Amino acid sequence: MRKLLLLSLFAAGAAFGHLGSPDIFLEGKAGPYPLFVTIKPPTVIPGVAEIEIRSASADLRELHITPMPLTGDGAKFAPVADTAERSKDDPQFYTGALWMMSTGSWQVRVRADGALGSGTLSVPVPAVPTRTKGMQATLGYTLFGLMVFLSVGSVVIIGAAIREGRLDPGTRPGILNKRNARIAMAGCGALVLLILWGGNNWWTAEASGYSDYIYKPLTMAPSVDSGGKLTLQLGDPGWAVKRKLDDFLPDHNHLMHLYIVHQPELDRVWHLHPEMSASGVFTHKLPNVPAGDYRLYADVVHKSGFPETMVANLNVPSDIAGTPLTGDDALGTGMAVSKSPGDSTVAELPDGYKMVWDRDQKPLRAKHPGLFHFHLEDKNGKAPQDMQMYMGMMGHAAFLKTDGTVFAHIHPSGSIAMAALDIADAQLGVAPHDMSKMDMSGLPASVSFPYGFPQPGQYRIIVQMKHGATVETGMFDARVGGGG
Repeated sequence: MRKLLLLSLFAAGAAFGHLGSPDIFLEGKAGPYPLFVTIKPPTVIPGVAEIEIRSASADLRELHITPMPLTGDGAKFAPVADTAERSKDDPQFYTGALWMMSTGSWQVRVRADGALGSGTLSVPVPAVPTRTKGMQATLGYTLFGLMVFLSVGSVVIIGAAIREGRLDPGTRPGILNKRNARIAMAGCGALVLLILWGGNNWWTAEASGYSDYIYKPLTMAPSVDSGGKLTLQLGDPGWAVKRKLDDFLPDHNHLMHLYIVHQPELDRVWHLHPEMSASGVFTHKLPNVPAGDYRLYADVVHKSGFPETMVANLNVPSDIAGTPLTGDDALGTGMAVSKSPGDSTVAELPDGYKMVWDRDQKPLRAKHPGLFHFHLEDKNGKAPQDMQMYMGMMGHAAFLKTDGTVFAHIHPSGSIAMAALDIADAQLGVAPHDMSKMDMSGLPASVSFPYGFPQPGQYRIIVQMKHGATVETGMFDARVGGGG
């Protein structure tokens, strides 16, 4: 069947679970102690993960943190835990650092002890090398100077030893001594140069080998046929760690979560759930999609608990007359970013409902994690009485930088893929929540998301909540300043 469009791939930085937003955020409980956990994964492996934990309970006395693989034999044998350091200025704030020695799915076990007893929380962490760390200029110049000093010094020492080593004290070297010294210095110089050349080749080979080890997300090549069927062909770009293209776990009962965002205005977004039709192939019957440029963000979770986000660009040359949205699929519309004032806290919805961002007056700053609160109002300005879970949660959110360099799919529990969190919880004896047995009456018309902007700039926040059979999508804009 004739293709309407083939997409060019879009690769922009590491995309393990999110794009341009590597930090991990989790709001949960370690027994009776509510914790807000922020983890900054290492950018090189082996490397150190930085841990920040804020406790909402003043009864907490001590926190112990332990790095462990998420799956495999390593998940069964915990090493000796480190004690998180308690802030002298803020007794409910703790910090720590943990080594992660290999690439893959890890977890940080947090054990809390205090007046209310003890409890444990596990935080999945994808650990991958995302860049090669450069040497500091000062250190580089210092080492280069030492190399020159040692190289020249060794040649001079050899020359002096040959020229004067066997002479009696006070005896001046003769012509033969000087000639032998020059020959020895030449030979030593050649040997030093050979050693430096070999060392440089070895270092270059090691650096090249490590560059192959740098994380490369799965690729995604989309196409749309004349009937409006979207096909996503996944591929492995040849990363050092071999991955399968059919070992994905259901996350909120879906193998893939796909966001299609209109470019460059970000005024239309679809949250869809393609199904796997073959190994590495996902398909979905598209709804009505106007002609234009789009960016696709697709989330999957491997059996190991390792999440990935694939990104691609799509140009639709003519309108697609598709099928109505069903199930958990949803469409949201909003103001074009070019017409936005830059900050907004109220989203007027097509059916007369309203979604509100309960934002305080503090300016937003990069690398300052916090909770983002939203609530839904009906046509009368009151909380809807028919609130429903949307894919097992009170809401879903996507934080998107308008230039496309940051994308993060966030849940009320945090930035962690629920499939990975289920693996970690199972090891602690915590069963996955069975939403079919929950009482859906009296659900609140509000939701909160823990997150921290990774970079300053202009962002669009896409929030989805459900009442009755309707999935409401609110769009909000935020200016984010530099960290401090």
